[in-house]
Amino acid sequence: MADPWNEQQPRQAPQQNFPLYDPTYAPAPGQQPPSEPYFQQQPGFPMAPYPQPNYYQAGYQAPPENHLVWAILSTIFCFMPLGIASIVYSAQVNSKWSMGDFYGARESAKKALNFAKWAAITAGILYAVVILCYVVFFIFILGAIAYF
Repeated sequence: MADPWNEQQPRQAPQQNFPLYDPTYAPAPGQQPPSEPYFQQQPGFPMAPYPQPNYYQAGYQAPPENHLVWAILSTIFCFMPLGIASIVYSAQVNSKWSMGDFYGARESAKKALNFAKWAAITAGILYAVVILCYVVFFIFILGAIAYF
């Protein structure tokens, strides 16, 4: 018996003959069978029962916008905890869409945008509070200097 871990032995592909098209495919009544296979088989892999979906065909939609740019900008320039949550949800959009979870992809996109918006709003409020505190602090300092 050959040692599978010995690298000096030549590797050979398994000898399997897969058809180039699905033999169970039957055209609808009144239609001609295709002259060429409707998709090509990848060498070394078993035959898929159906072709992979092409999102640019009629009837398919493009995945929703993942708002990753807004998520990154809100993390860097705004409130970081909400920005990180926005990045997490925006990273889920394309993977959920490719797995077929279309509703989940749309919900993740909506949550990513909402977290980015709330990060910007929170940062604006915090910046306003800090500026107000500086103004009040300097008014008290200048007022205290006037009494001396």
